[in-house]
Amino acid sequence: MIDEFAKDNLHGRLRRDREALLWKLDGLSEYDARRPLTATGTNLLGLVKHVATVEARYFGEVFGRPSPEPLPRWQDHDGSDLWATEGETRDQIIASYRRTWEHSDATISELPLDAPGHVPWWPEPWSDTNLFAIMVHVLTETVRHAGHADILREGLDGRTGLRAEHEQRIDEEARAAYRAKIEQAARSAAGR
Repeated sequence: MIDEFAKDNLHGRLRRDREALLWKLDGLSEYDARRPLTATGTNLLGLVKHVATVEARYFGEVFGRPSPEPLPRWQDHDGSDLWATEGETRDQIIASYRRTWEHSDATISELPLDAPGHVPWWPEPWSDTNLFAIMVHVLTETVRHAGHADILREGLDGRTGLRAEHEQRIDEEARAAYRAKIEQAARSAAGR
């Protein structure tokens, strides 16, 4: 009973946070979706592409269920999953991510939480694992990168939040006053 509750709860949160990550692309130009927004090149479309690759590997290779999406060998990882090339479209990357969801969801549905898996890129003794640990790991990765996307999107146009239906109109004046209050507190604390 607790296994099914845990599995359903983790799976539901993963589904929610996948959608939140994709929502961060809504309404953006091609340039804003792709451009590097940090010193390390982090960008919104790249985050989606990266999370798709992570999910495909963990719910695919780890359980002997190779992803239907083409992936380079994990040993050949070169960071190319962190950004979109000129030849890759936003629609292609999103469609690939959605197909990855289908494959991952099938793995989650078909296997029990204690189903054994092997992560060859994890060091011993942690490389032998199970579906529960992988679900927690992938959910953590998805949430982490959705948080990155939230901050990046806020920097682009001020939009924040988890889901479109909870988004509120931006009150620039109230936002500026709140930020100024925090800035003042930081300066006062630093001056002590």
